[in-house]
Amino acid sequence: MRYNLKLSAPNAAQRGFSMLEILITLVIIAIALLGTAGLQVNAMRMNKGSQFRTQAIFLASDMAERMEANKAEAILGTYAVAATSAVGAAATNCAAAACNSAGLAAWDINQWGTSITNVLPQPSWSITQTVAGNPSTYSIVINWTDRSHVKSVASGGIVDTYTATRTIGN
Repeated sequence: MRYNLKLSAPNAAQRGFSMLEILITLVIIAIALLGTAGLQVNAMRMNKGSQFRTQAIFLASDMAERMEANKAEAILGTYAVAATSAVGAAATNCAAAACNSAGLAAWDINQWGTSITNVLPQPSWSITQTVAGNPSTYSIVINWTDRSHVKSVASGGIVDTYTATRTIGN
C-alpha cells in the first residue's frame, strides 16, 4: 500500500490568511484606541467647563458673604454694580489700612472683580439690588466664555451664566 500525502496542496489556499486576520485585528484595535482618545478629549473639555461653573459658584458665594459681613452698606445698595468686565480701582486698600463701611464695600467689589478676571475666561459680572430696604435682595450674575464646548470652538465660545440671589437684612 502506498499512501500519497500531499500536505502542501490543501494549505496553498491558506497562505496569507493569518496575516490578513492580524491586519484586520490591528485595524479594529486602532479604531477602538482612537475612539477612547476621543472620549478622553471630550471628558477633559467637560471637566474644564465644570471647573469654570464651580469657580463661578464659589465667587458668587464669596460676594454674598462679603455683603453679609458689611450689612449696613448692603442694605443701602452700595454693593450694586452695573454689568461690567473691568475691575474698578478701590480708593483704599482695606487690607493695609482701616476703612469705613463704604470703603470696605468698594474694596470688596474691587477684590471680587479681580478674582473673577483671574479665574474665568472673558468674564463679565453684575450685582443688582432687586429689592431695596431692610431686608435687601441682591442678584449676583457672573458670565464667562467657555470655548471648551465642541460646537463652540469655531464660533469663539459659548457664554455661560451663573446667577445667585441673596437676601440681606438685620
